[in-house]
Amino acid sequence: MVNPWLALASGADPAERCAQVRSAHEDFTAGGTLNDRVRRVVADSWRRSAAALPGPEFVAPVEMADAELAGYRGAHPLALAMPLVRELLGSIADDGRHLLAVCDASGRMLWVEGHRGVRDRAEAMNFVPGARWDERHAGTNAPGTALALDHAVQIFATEHYNRLVQPWTCAAAPVHDPRTGRLLGAIDITGGDHLAAPHSLALVQATARAAEAQLTTPAPAPGLALSALGRDEALLVADGRRSRLGRRHSEILVLLAGHPDGLTGDQLSVALYGERPVPAVTLRAELSRLRRLVGPLLASRPYRLYGRVETDAAQVERELTAGDLRAAVRAYDGPLLPASEAPGIRRMRRLLEDRLRRAVLGGGDAAALQLWADSAWGEEDLEVWERLLAALPMSAPQRGAVATRARRLREAYAPGAGATFGQPPRH
Repeated sequence: MVNPWLALASGADPAERCAQVRSAHEDFTAGGTLNDRVRRVVADSWRRSAAALPGPEFVAPVEMADAELAGYRGAHPLALAMPLVRELLGSIADDGRHLLAVCDASGRMLWVEGHRGVRDRAEAMNFVPGARWDERHAGTNAPGTALALDHAVQIFATEHYNRLVQPWTCAAAPVHDPRTGRLLGAIDITGGDHLAAPHSLALVQATARAAEAQLTTPAPAPGLALSALGRDEALLVADGRRSRLGRRHSEILVLLAGHPDGLTGDQLSVALYGERPVPAVTLRAELSRLRRLVGPLLASRPYRLYGRVETDAAQVERELTAGDLRAAVRAYDGPLLPASEAPGIRRMRRLLEDRLRRAVLGGGDAAALQLWADSAWGEEDLEVWERLLAALPMSAPQRGAVATRARRLREAYAPGAGATFGQPPRH
């Protein structure tokens, strides 16, 4: 009996099957007709996609930016299973041919991991964290269709409704909360036509079952996610609740997140107030008020954060350590608590920005340089614009605009122009 969830029947020729389905796809998108060359599960998905989308060629929307996404996925139940998922599928994601992706129940991509070259190719169709890949936004695709049908499925090449996705083949399986049965999301592997083999579907199904089993084990201490880049007041997600913190509480949590071994009361006071004499009771009162927000997550003696802590600043550091400059620049939403004058925050802010800027300048990656130059903190950075100009090929369409920008900055920073290097000129 033929398994309807597998893309290819035993012994089928992938190239021949691809051509058959491409012809059927052209007939369907041109006139709405379908024939029996298309699997029922795919035909039904094409109909749903056609009803929801303007046409068969588009890019999926990105609905959540890096800082917000870091907080959201840090608090998502599937975050607890990600170490196991990486252990089971990490070797596939790192082989230079595949991607490992995990989305939530709405089809929002939470993690997309794999070799940088494969991720770069996938970016062209917005197969990136924060993008929506449910059928209503991305058409027929393995994670989206697995969510729609609540069943593991393979989608092979031209079976994708969106033509931009047809060079890829994928297999995905849904993941449920083992206690309630609630759909949490889906685990997906994406790559070339070889993924149409039956073992790829069995692999994601087994990984999904293992992830569900992982979620039945007692949860570790509850975690929190903290977004503090480019904002004066940090955004906290704890136990699924979102809170905008006051400035002092923002500083305390960022400092403790940056010192996982904890800080004594004296160390925390110096990091917050410097050498200014401040009564110890002042800091204790701040910590008491903060504990009402985060409860047992804030421990004492020394003061530290207990449990999992996800911060957007740490995400930048991780991307830098992994050597992914583009991801690091995308994750950097601006200086750490830019309005803070707390000595400890100023030091953390300077160290992060300096490390990232040095990496961008030294990496020779035109895309990373362009991302930095286009930001509010890079638009006046002459050295970055000059490195970008040097990194761009002569045929690059933006080369003229980059050269003009670099020349204007050189003129602005020239002696007598009223600007200092790294600072905008006076107008």
